[in-house]
Amino acid sequence: MRRSTFAIGAAVALLSACAAWAQPQQVLVEPVRNSGQSVTAAYEGWFANPDGTFGILFGYLNRNLKEELDIPIGVNNKIEPGGPDQGQPTHFLPRRQWGLFTVTVPKDFGAKKLTWTITANGSTTAIPASLDPLWEISPFANTQGNTPPFVAFSESGPFVQGPGGTSTSLKATVGAPLPISIFAADDAKANPLAPRPSSPAVTLSLSKYRGPGNITLSTARPPLESASFKAPPSTAFQGKASITATFSEPGEYVLRVGGNDWTGEGGRGFQCCWTNAQVKVSVSAK
Repeated sequence: MRRSTFAIGAAVALLSACAAWAQPQQVLVEPVRNSGQSVTAAYEGWFANPDGTFGILFGYLNRNLKEELDIPIGVNNKIEPGGPDQGQPTHFLPRRQWGLFTVTVPKDFGAKKLTWTITANGSTTAIPASLDPLWEISPFANTQGNTPPFVAFSESGPFVQGPGGTSTSLKATVGAPLPISIFAADDAKANPLAPRPSSPAVTLSLSKYRGPGNITLSTARPPLESASFKAPPSTAFQGKASITATFSEPGEYVLRVGGNDWTGEGGRGFQCCWTNAQVKVSVSAK
């Protein structure tokens, strides 16, 4: 009888302990607000480069619904070791932004880590990234053989695909619209097990990435019009988009261009297939 009483008591104690342990493990979901919340780096994974180096891919989560933040490179926006500036954005759009940039690390990086630290609205977050085998990704091809779009700023190229992307450098004057042309090509492959999408094979999105002032775009999502140019091999779609960008203050700016196929922006967590590109603009006063 004493054994039964002990067993029952032990079981009750165990259940109580489990309940007590489980309670603090619950994730408290903070209410979504328009502003005032933190920004957290997002480590998306890593991939091997042909030269033996490695690309570590980052995005971020701005928890605010509406607030866009500018956080200069420095103590509040740093990637270490080797930083603080390793190509990360200083302008943060609301909500989740996928696979925005890569940091190239050497062949002998081994078990080292990079840490992106961001302080926003008084809250500091620090996210480490490593070459852990569990985080290896394949951003240049998925299991259906789909590959990222090619993007260029001239019809003669160079055409580049993937998260490492391509860039061009331009000059502008405050208040004067700067014309920008973007060329894209893609294999136009879709998931063979799903209906073929009705949207274009490639969509573009543009946004401020860095800069001291505001950038006014004629459109942030320019349509790609059919165009004829010498596209990379094995592409079934090609098009050209034209926009203007106007800058409010002199200084150095970076405009991000995202080229997305039917997998969605930044692969939407599937880690393929999209392309990053940047327009670097030196803006002078009138």
